Amino acid sequence: MKLFLRDQLPVLFLFGIQITICSLIYGLNEGSALSTISYVVIVSTFLYLVYLIYRYMTKREFYRRLSNPANALDHTFDTRRRNAPVEYALQELLETQFQTFQNELHQYESKLSNHVTFMNQWVHQMKTPLSVIHMTIQEEDEPIFDSIREETDRLTKGLETVLYMARLDSFEQDFYIESVSLYKLVNRFVQENKRLFIRSQVFPKVEIDPRIHVLSDEKWLNFILSQLVTNAVKYSAGKGRNVFISAREEWDYIQLEVKDEGIGIPTHDLARIFDPYFTGDNGRQFPAATGMGLYLVHEICDRLGHHVEAESELHAGTTLRLKFIPMAEDDQYRREEP
Repeated sequence: MKLFLRDQLPVLFLFGIQITICSLIYGLNEGSALSTISYVVIVSTFLYLVYLIYRYMTKREFYRRLSNPANALDHTFDTRRRNAPVEYALQELLETQFQTFQNELHQYESKLSNHVTFMNQWVHQMKTPLSVIHMTIQEEDEPIFDSIREETDRLTKGLETVLYMARLDSFEQDFYIESVSLYKLVNRFVQENKRLFIRSQVFPKVEIDPRIHVLSDEKWLNFILSQLVTNAVKYSAGKGRNVFISAREEWDYIQLEVKDEGIGIPTHDLARIFDPYFTGDNGRQFPAATGMGLYLVHEICDRLGHHVEAESELHAGTTLRLKFIPMAEDDQYRREEP
């Protein structure tokens, strides 16, 4: 109703001017009685009100749809009511624009799908020569091969990040929720990445009850752990410091914590560390930082229903916490004896 009245304001204004002018003309005519002027005003007003009522009743559905837009684009159109040229033309225009939008969207989705497919194939192709290099130098002890191993590890980590970034758009088709042992997950990661700790002169300290299990996707959770621990090691390297990985159960959540003794994060940067491509002040000290690691962690946690938070003190270290919804008390997999 409000939209209809606003739409009729110009006509109402014009009608008021017309009545006023007509009344003045009749009033200036000495032969015109007041009853005649009143009669003209009343009849004109009555006819105008009839016109407004008729117009509102015939276009009520049209104004209702304009006042309450549909949540879905394909619900915007109602071809059953094309009883006026303006409505018909407007609906034709909207349908044409919607079809154009759909075509462009399909083209974009197709290009994106092709791009993701290409990235996945490229990453897998690059992993093969890296695996060959790794196997070739595995038994070599000369210092130069240590540098090759380090660069190979960096390339492997970079390719994994690209692969997981590409898979993020099809996340719903690539995850499986199960009971995951944090103790086994963390210790396996530490064992597989022992060269990283040795090379960086950082010592992992794991304090996790072997009975603690969480509901998650093990593959994606391993990637999250990799990003958190790798960051902790990178910003603590060369100091003989520790990285603490612990887990504990609270009454309403299970928490996995990764704490380092590194350079810390400035207070003004802390609120933005989960933004894509954000590196902050520390990024100037570490040019290799991309700002994508913690962004991916945050996005994956959102999709898995986990919560991630950070706490840091400059020059004292950083703590990243993952919080999981606890499994049901009667779930036989929640606690497993070691």
